[in-house]
Order: sequence, then C-alpha cells, then structure tokens
Amino acid sequence: MSHHITNRRGGASPQRIEQDLETLTGQIGVRLAGSAAEAKAAAFVAERLAAWGVKVWTEEFPVRERWVETEELEVLVGGQWRRFPCSLFSNTPGTGGQWREAPLRFFEAPAEYGRKDLGHLRGKAVVHLGSHIESRERYRRLMEAQPAFLLFVDVRYPGTVPLADGMFPAYTASMGAVPTANVAYMDAWSWREQGAAAARLRVSGGMREAVSCNVVAELPGRDREGELLFVGGHHDTQAGSPGADDNATGTVAVLELARLLAAGTPPRRTLRLVSFGAEEQLSVGSAEYVRRHRSELAEKGALMLNFDSFGSLMGWFEMFAAGPPEMTSFLWEGYAEREIYTTLSTAVMPYADHFPFAAAGVPAATLIRSNCQAGRFFHHRPDDDRSRICPQLLAQVIDASAGLLRELDEREGLPFSRRIPPEQTGPVARYWDDLFGGW
Repeated sequence: MSHHITNRRGGASPQRIEQDLETLTGQIGVRLAGSAAEAKAAAFVAERLAAWGVKVWTEEFPVRERWVETEELEVLVGGQWRRFPCSLFSNTPGTGGQWREAPLRFFEAPAEYGRKDLGHLRGKAVVHLGSHIESRERYRRLMEAQPAFLLFVDVRYPGTVPLADGMFPAYTASMGAVPTANVAYMDAWSWREQGAAAARLRVSGGMREAVSCNVVAELPGRDREGELLFVGGHHDTQAGSPGADDNATGTVAVLELARLLAAGTPPRRTLRLVSFGAEEQLSVGSAEYVRRHRSELAEKGALMLNFDSFGSLMGWFEMFAAGPPEMTSFLWEGYAEREIYTTLSTAVMPYADHFPFAAAGVPAATLIRSNCQAGRFFHHRPDDDRSRICPQLLAQVIDASAGLLRELDEREGLPFSRRIPPEQTGPVARYWDDLFGGW
C-alpha cells in the first residue's frame, strides 16, 4: 500500500508511520470516544511516546460513549416497508429496542429554519437536509417542535453510504435529544422521488457514561519559565470508521514529532504534544484540556499546531489559523520554504482541536488535506482505511513541521505576539459559548 513520493527530507520514517497506522486502524480499529478500543489507542500512544524518552502522562475526563447493539431503519415506499442502512448520532438516545414509527416529513434545513413556527414537525420522522445544526437557537426550536426522530442527510456528500456523526454534547446536555440517525443521501433522494409516506426506527443501545483521556508528552525546555509550544492530534474515530485519515494520521504526527524533537539538544521552550480523546464529539478532549489548564495557557501558551486528516494520497493542504498575521505568515511561509504548499484561511473554524486553544487565547492552527470541495470523499465512512493514505507524504509533512518547530524554538524571541487578534476574538467567543457551552 506504499505510494511513492520522491525528494523526502529529514528523519520521519514512512515504514514506522505505516506500522503505526496498521496498529491503530487494523489491530485496534474503530476507536469511539469512551470505548475500550479508544483506551487501547491511548495506551498505545502513551507506550510509543515513552519509548522516545519523553515525560508522558494521561488526563482522564468523563464522556458519553456511543454504545449501539442494533440499529434498524425501515421506510414505507410504494406501500411496502423497505430496510435502509443508518448510523445513530452520538449524544442522542436509542429507542429502547422498540420500533418508533411516524409519518415522514422532509425538512429543507438550510432555508426552512426561516419558518416562524416548526410545529409541523411535531411527531414526525424528520428528514433533515443538512449535516449539522450549528446554532443553539435552531436546535432549541427543533427540540421544542418534538419530532418523533430525526434522519440527517449530509448534503456535502451525495453518496450511497450513511456517514457517521454526532450531535454537539453541549446542545444535548442543555436541551435534550431525540433519536437521530444519519442516512445516505441517495437513499433519502429515492424516498422523495417515490413519495415515501412513513419511517420507523429501532435502536438497541444509545449512550452510556464512560471515560476518555488525553495523552500528554512533554519535552522540558531549558527555560523552564518560558513559553509553551503545543502539537496536537486526536486518536478517536466516528462510528464504523477505522479512521486512517481521520485521525490516525494526526496521531502518528504526534508520535513521529515526539521522536524527532526528543533527539539532540533539549529545546529552549517547553514542547507539549497531546493526543486528544473524544474529538469526534466536538473536541471534547481539547476543550477539557484548556479548561483544566486555562491559567497556564494564558500565562505561557505561545502556539498550538494541530494535525487532522492530512494524509490523503491525492488532494491539497489547507491551514486554518487563529492568531496574529505574523504567526500565519511564519507557518505558511515556513511550510512553503520546505515545499509544503497550503491554502490559508483566517476565518474562525471551530471544528478541530486547535479551536479550544484559540478560545483560551493561544494562537493556533490546524493543518488538513482535502481531496474534494466538500473535504474528503471518504469522510466518516468505513472506507477511511489505510489505502487512502500516503505514508511518504506524511513523512514529508512531519519533517517540515519538525523543522518549523525547531526554527521557532531556536529564536530568542517569538516572531509573533501571544494573542488572538481582535477581528477573530469575537467569532471565537461566540462559537465557544454557543457550540461548547462556554467556560
């Protein structure tokens, strides 16, 4: 499964990367937040980091584990009940193993939240055209309408396979939830085309209390009172997905960067590398970390560089940055000098583990790699496997990242300020309060 990339620089090992990807995606497999498999992944990460001689510890936090024994969906099409695949959203309940049946109603979410009254959805099986509800007010209105259950259609990916996803935990904790499942876009299309009249859903299981953890590795700086530099990635996945790109690639970035940066002279500034748990429930692990260490981050946090889904064989790199222009220039130009070319967005993007650090006031960026305008065509699917990944490309990016971090560390003073600029602080605060529930 090796894909050849020439002119690789530095010491990152494609062979080790491929072995670690196999451990995470093949031997461990699907790594849902709070599950035994996620705990195995965290233990593997901790063991591998300790082997490089760095200080390692874990920080546990409570989560709700998606625990589903069976999930069945039937739709009444042409007078007959037909079965279709589905995937229960995390942070939503099952049906107690009983069928829940209701008339089918299509809801054109991008426009129909403009309705003054959503009462027409009461008691219905609602086909929700839209992958997320990214507004607390809209979610509140939907819950007040009391639909029987929700069938989400991810309109970014008009495919034949249901994606896996979740409802934001801050929303469900404060406003409740109804059974919610993802369905394939083309299945929903066929229901509309054939005038489907009703649907019924039966799910045994749902959510249960569990524990996840962040794995933290530290390379102590010679200046013990100086700034902190962070590197991040997450080790959990969505339901049914081995998560080779999302985000075993980010996990191996943390591992390889720890190995490379631990070699040689101790750094000037302390470097912390964090493999986060429960990112797929909306950066729960990263948010937990910044809440727990908020005062330290305010005093010393200088940069968070996060890696997520950046190994696709074909595609292009994208960087989402929240920080001063000098920081974005340092990263963008530094990667370009090392022949890693990225697009750059300074629009606030709250859907990756760099964002809670930005909310805590730490300049932060995430590097990803898209292969279609919607992102990645295998997003949150069972075929997000190692065949999608190029270990040589990962090694090239990791080498470039190690060089950038070394360059930054060797400077006597940082080339940028340790603050989020005013034009970003407003959107950051609004997302943090709305999507994450604030401090």
